[in-house]
Amino acid sequence: MGKTDKDILTTAETAKILGVSVRTAQLLIEGGSVPSWKTPGGHRRVYRADVMGLIERPVPGAPVAPPASATVIIVAPTERLTHYDRLFAGIAECMVEAIDNVHRALFAIGSVRPYAIIVDLEPPDAERVRLLHSLSANPSLGHSRILAVAATGTIASADLPGRVVPVETAEQAAAAIRVSLTDTGAPIPPPGETLFPLALNESQRLVALERSGLLDTLPEEAFDRLTWLAARTLDAPIALLTLLTPTRQWFKSRIGVDAPETPRSWAFCNHTILQKGVFAVEDLSGDPRFAANPAVAGDLGFRFYAGATVHDNEGFTVGSLCVIDRRPRTLDDGERRALMALAALASDEVRLRSTERQLRDALGKAERQTPRQGHIAPVAPAVPEGGGRSHRGRPARGRQRS
Repeated sequence: MGKTDKDILTTAETAKILGVSVRTAQLLIEGGSVPSWKTPGGHRRVYRADVMGLIERPVPGAPVAPPASATVIIVAPTERLTHYDRLFAGIAECMVEAIDNVHRALFAIGSVRPYAIIVDLEPPDAERVRLLHSLSANPSLGHSRILAVAATGTIASADLPGRVVPVETAEQAAAAIRVSLTDTGAPIPPPGETLFPLALNESQRLVALERSGLLDTLPEEAFDRLTWLAARTLDAPIALLTLLTPTRQWFKSRIGVDAPETPRSWAFCNHTILQKGVFAVEDLSGDPRFAANPAVAGDLGFRFYAGATVHDNEGFTVGSLCVIDRRPRTLDDGERRALMALAALASDEVRLRSTERQLRDALGKAERQTPRQGHIAPVAPAVPEGGGRSHRGRPARGRQRS
């Protein structure tokens, strides 16, 4: 039996069913999370059954939604945390919280929706084995990957829950995470644009950016204060808070430039979001990656760049905080630390807005579900002293890294 019109959906209809914006639905479809095809007129169409597969609990062979998180939590002995730090330093697509205590790990896991959890069983530890069983049985972690690191022979595979993937070394665990982060559908750079590097999970990152609700919004004092501080602290004429879309580098806040955006192919931040720490170029004109960039070779005459990543609530990189100068220069250690600290504050602002938006949505939903008779408008909870900021991103008690 052929498909009827009701079985075939437009992008707008898909967005309505999923409860997301049309742009987010486009990213889901173009990223391969929903199988699609083009009509003779060039319009995307999808089957309703494939869209419903994103809502219902995944089954083998069914399409799955992009991961809701990019946070990896590692539970390991204290002496092995530094080793994991080194292994994950080159995987910029995820944020890592490495913890040496099972109870603190449970708190961290309950505070986020981790993309993956790695439990190190070297040496064998009964408490961490019990943790694996607890995590495996937790339905709220159904979409989290759970890995156990244990050398062959140190623990019987029968002692591990079925959901847990055993690997023999920390290196194998890091490699497995890197592979799993790769998009199911490789993103294609815009035609006619200069090629630029892309994150392994670029389509997922773009969904997170759309979900942030920051694109094309009005200036905000909180972000403007951070770019001002960056320019003053690092003695730079230009400071930007950038958000990277498929085709644009849009400035949520800017000092020292008039244009609100540039083509994404101009963005030095394309390289920033692919690593952890500060990405800096002392002389852009002498670097083959940037010498022909219109912002370097043209009238703007940029010569120096330094940037650090900005993340959302779930650990996805949505953009960067950067400074630019028209003369070659270097950053000292204090300036690098200052830029990292300011980028962390920018991440806090992004997360705060996400939390506030979720609260508004929850209040609105509760109000709609409340009987209208004798209706009393809901009162928003008071914001705690200090702005009610999330404590995400701050070190946990004890040993924790990101």
